[in-house]
Amino acid sequence: MGARHPLPYAYAKAHTVLLEDDGERLVLWAPESVALPAIGEVLRLYDVDNLEREAAGTLSRRIAAAYAGSESSAAMVIGEVESAVDLSRLMQDLPAVEDLLEAANDAPIIRMLNALLTQAAKDGASDIHIEPYERSSSVRFRVDGTLREVVQPNRALHAALISRLKIMAELDIAEKRLPQDGRISLRIGGRAVDVRVSTLPSAHGERAVLRLLDKGEARFTLESLGMSGDTLTRFDKLIQQPHGIVLVTGPTGSGKTTTLYASLGRIDTATTNVLTVEDPVEYELPGIGQTQVNPRIELTFAKALRAILRQDPDVIMIGEIRDFETAQIAIQASLTGHLVLATLHTNDAPSAVTRLTDMGVEPFLLSSSLLGVLAQRLVRKLCPVCKKADARERYHPVGCAACANTG
Repeated sequence: MGARHPLPYAYAKAHTVLLEDDGERLVLWAPESVALPAIGEVLRLYDVDNLEREAAGTLSRRIAAAYAGSESSAAMVIGEVESAVDLSRLMQDLPAVEDLLEAANDAPIIRMLNALLTQAAKDGASDIHIEPYERSSSVRFRVDGTLREVVQPNRALHAALISRLKIMAELDIAEKRLPQDGRISLRIGGRAVDVRVSTLPSAHGERAVLRLLDKGEARFTLESLGMSGDTLTRFDKLIQQPHGIVLVTGPTGSGKTTTLYASLGRIDTATTNVLTVEDPVEYELPGIGQTQVNPRIELTFAKALRAILRQDPDVIMIGEIRDFETAQIAIQASLTGHLVLATLHTNDAPSAVTRLTDMGVEPFLLSSSLLGVLAQRLVRKLCPVCKKADARERYHPVGCAACANTG
């Protein structure tokens, strides 16, 4: 009978470590340049008899051979993300484990996350919140701007879910003290979905938020956003101007970037050079050059904008104006023959002017460059199945002797 391999394949592959149990000894294989946090996590959970070192390439092949029989079952489980999964029934079947490494088989955890992702995509959720509390755990979906709880996993299962999520997002599974950000690309129901993962330590464990970006819904039009006819006509005229700056304002999650993407769809990219600076690039747009800022290498909005101005742009989209330097470059670009589209965090349109002047932009520059400001909110859609007409009567003022003809 062959040796047993207690570690989940996903963990072994991600950290290039192999744990072998032949019934007499427990041997841990690790690369010659071993990552101590990964080994420390394994040693904490298992009573290892021997630690063996091996070249990373050779060890990777050893891991692949050791899990050759079990990898297919895990791959089969991963494939379930293509179909619907009964989330409630699945929750009852999951084992209660404190850590992913304690599970002999991580397939149930994979099924759990796949079920969450599938259900979220089906419900049109923009975010998934996985939150630990003292005696419970909660999973909530944000749909049309409102959070609602969909399931309460076993509290003992929470750490395993977060660990599995970290592996999928290529994060450090051993680091539980610091926030981490990652990304998962997958297909749900035949559609490409990009998942942005953010983890944050809290009093009762790590919490995670997943932002779902459906690549199949990147073809936005201004008509589909729910603007009134008059607003649509006026805004359309603004974005057809040859130069100047157009701002879209509103709270976080109100759809400002979606409006900008729809605006870019109005522009003929065959005859114009359209460039964007975003954090992050949420959707890939054909015919448009998109740049993602990266503070780790000092690629800020301002630095990227300066470089873009040397790329002969006709139209520039700025994901968000956050500081004076970015605002100053955007204003200068709009005054030198470029059309600039940008978002700003304010609650209404007039506050955009106040916000920019507070940043240090001179009022006379704003008056020369600002074409217009669109303020927006995210409004929930009514269910097309159960909605019904509002039959309430509406009254209008007329005026009579009783009210002195005031109405």
